[in-house]
This record gives sequence, C-alpha cells and structure tokens, in this order.
Amino acid sequence: MKKSFKLSIVLLLALTVVLAGCGNNKNNANSGESANAGSSGNTASNVKIGLVTDVGGVNDKSFNQSAWEGLSAVEGAKTEYLQSTKADDYETNLNKFVKGGYDLTWGIGMDLGDAVGKVASENADAKLAIIDATVDQPNVKSVTFSENEGSFLVGVVAGLMTKTNKIGFVGGTEIPVIKRFEAGFQAGIQAVNPNAQLLVNYTGAFDKPDLGKTAAATFYDNGADIVFQAAGGTGTGVFNEATARVKSGQKVWVIGVDKDQSLEFGDEVTLTSMVKRVDEAVKRVSQEVIDGTFKGGSEVLGLKENGVGIADTSSKNVPADVLAKVEEYKQKIISGEITVPSEPAK
Repeated sequence: MKKSFKLSIVLLLALTVVLAGCGNNKNNANSGESANAGSSGNTASNVKIGLVTDVGGVNDKSFNQSAWEGLSAVEGAKTEYLQSTKADDYETNLNKFVKGGYDLTWGIGMDLGDAVGKVASENADAKLAIIDATVDQPNVKSVTFSENEGSFLVGVVAGLMTKTNKIGFVGGTEIPVIKRFEAGFQAGIQAVNPNAQLLVNYTGAFDKPDLGKTAAATFYDNGADIVFQAAGGTGTGVFNEATARVKSGQKVWVIGVDKDQSLEFGDEVTLTSMVKRVDEAVKRVSQEVIDGTFKGGSEVLGLKENGVGIADTSSKNVPADVLAKVEEYKQKIISGEITVPSEPAK
C-alpha cells in the first residue's frame, strides 16, 4: 500500500508540472513583460503575425481596435500586438516582430509610414503591411481607404437631420487621412443642405478624450446638434459629452467613425457611424500570408470595393427616407457621376 501511495503522489506531481507548463504557454512578443503587449493564438500553426498600433492604442474603440479585432479573427496563425505610447516606439516595436521571425508585421496608421519603410528596406526578406499609408517597398502591402466617400454619406445624414443647421466635426491631427473625413463630410452636408454650417476643430491628438469632450462641449454650446468625430481615442470624449447632455434632457447626436460605435456608446447618442472596414482589410491580407499568396503593392478601398460605408444599425435612428437618399448618393459615387473631394472647400 505504501509503495502504491508513493507512486500516486509522483504521478500527481508530474501531471501538475505538465499542466503548469501548458498554462504558461502564452505567445507574447515581449515575453509577457509589457503591459502594452497582447496575444491571441488561434491555432498551433507556425505562422506568426504581429501588429503595432499607433499612439491611440489597441482599446481606442475605433481604428486600432478594429485592426486588432480583424487580426484576432484570423484562423491559422498566432497573432499578437504591441501598443505604441509614443512615436519613438514605432520602429522599435516593428523590429521586435521582424527580428523575431514573424511572417507578417502590421503597422496601423499613417504615422507609422516612415518606420515601416525603414524597417522594410533594412529587412528585405520580411513581409510588412500598413493601413492608411503607401510605402513604396516591394515587401510591403499598403492599404488605404476613400474615407471621403464614406464620410459623404454620413454628411448626407447630418445635413438632412440637423434641426439647428449647425453641425460639428472633431478631428485628431490635421493629416491627409483626417482631412479626407472632413472633406467628404462637408461635401455631403452641402449636397443636401446648403444652409447648414460646419464647425471644425482639430484637437491635435488621437489619445486625449478630455480634448474631445471640450471640443464637443463648445460645439453643442454654440448650437450644433450633430457632431462627427474622426479622432480615435480622443473621440471617446465627444461621446462622453453627448451622453451627459442626453441624460440631462438635451437632444444631441454623435456620428461615430471606423466601427459601428453604437455598439460601444449606445443608440441614444449614436446617430450613425462611418464604417471603415480596417478589420476586414487586415484579416484578408493576413490570410494571404497564410495561403502563400501575399504580394507587396498598394490598394485603395472605397464604396465600390465595400471598404467604407455606414453602419448596418443606422436604421435605428435614421428615417427610411433619409437612408434612401443616402443610397441614391452612394450609387452616384460608385458610378462616377459624383466625385467626392479629398480636400475641404475653403
């Protein structure tokens, strides 16, 4: 009996060690040491794909989060992210994945363009991809979007639904991609409501909700009843300000960006969202690496390619006649009858 009991204890200890080893097998680019790193290993595949965010962070409820959700949905690869807290992190984080032998390294956002270009040129055998910038390197896949086309459609919604004829736009920094949001929004408003006034505020940051809250408060105080935000994490502050006002009885709206932000902030405050399908682009290009069909080059995704549009939940707050007008303008843009400007009118 004693010998049998001792053998049972030995087997139990061995099993405990094995289980502990399995529990610690988390694939992490920083070996689990950084709060700014995360992983989502879907299979036991040897394919590894890394994603580097801009300073907005992976939980910005917008652009970076959409990219990470797309990558996390990829089957057949171990997927990880590194979160950048400052511009100096970009090249360092990209190199962690590239030097670590990752099969594909993503840079999310226009601000990573220079860093992706430098890392790609120094590592010709590596595969990289970037969202919202064009990097002219044979080993880089560049994906950009016609944000102006999607923004035109939510401009139509705002122009037809404003009660005050004052509409706000909150941008992050004044870079080309955000100016395209502004340009399309302005053009859509003017197409259906030439009497409406567009108020514009660039906060200078994508990670400062307090600045977004202040900008929104100023617009609402000046009579705006709808605000479109294209400001990443800063845009969270726009929603916070609108939510507080709605709770106090003031009827104001926010138009979300990149994702269907009604899912995060609620239908009571989200009029509609200009959806930019970053998640689908990241998922598709990543799958090309898994399938062995990845090629460098660039592509632009607009309404015709279903790369931008308005949220499917828009019918909750947008009347059917307004949605019909949106569809009418969408088809005119796709057919080429309307060309949406990429720079705001002076």
